[in-house]
Amino acid sequence: MPEINQYGQTVNNLVLDWKGARVLTRTPLVGQYCRLEPLDAERHAADLFDAYALGDDSDWTWLASTRPESVEATVHWLLGKVMDDALVPYAVIDLRTECAVGIVSYMAIERLMGSVEIGHVTWSRKMKNTWLGTETVWLLLKNGFAHDYRRLEWKCDSMNIASRNAAERLGFVWEGRLRQKLVRKGRNRDSDMLSIIDEEWPERDAELRAWLAAENFDGNGRQLKKLEAFRE
Repeated sequence: MPEINQYGQTVNNLVLDWKGARVLTRTPLVGQYCRLEPLDAERHAADLFDAYALGDDSDWTWLASTRPESVEATVHWLLGKVMDDALVPYAVIDLRTECAVGIVSYMAIERLMGSVEIGHVTWSRKMKNTWLGTETVWLLLKNGFAHDYRRLEWKCDSMNIASRNAAERLGFVWEGRLRQKLVRKGRNRDSDMLSIIDEEWPERDAELRAWLAAENFDGNGRQLKKLEAFRE
């Protein structure tokens, strides 16, 4: 709770015994429906090229990258992430097929401040509107908070309404808009900022676990209750 210091000023609550968060390593994260596997350009490129080929360039409007046009181009694109020491990049593996169907990374890692962003979110159409995207983000949130991070962030282009809606569905809280944050593909980008903080996580975790439970889906994989229903 905020308190009054010796100078009569209102200051925020103490974070007792804070020593920073722990290092996030490139180790697998396993769920019921997917596995997050440390990204490997050679191993995952063919699967990802095939998965992204099911869509079109509209899937890439808000991304810094463009859709790779060959397996070789996919390898080159993935290597940029694998070789970036500032990222912890993952391939999303669908456990039903053992194929890579998307990528995601931890980025903007501020270990001493306890803050990290979930970014480089590049789902293929094999992931969209399935349980895979939800479980992927849940695995990253669970792992981040287990490593003592106090805040997990989500940023998106202010025009990317689908991304903001997806984040808010998962329980991220909209915090504001960073105006003229970037120039991307020759256009201005205002960035919307959302987050989940550690004190909110137990409730978000319970909601996500309830939605992901096998009994919430029928034999065709259709949800019986929306995630929002577990928030009521």
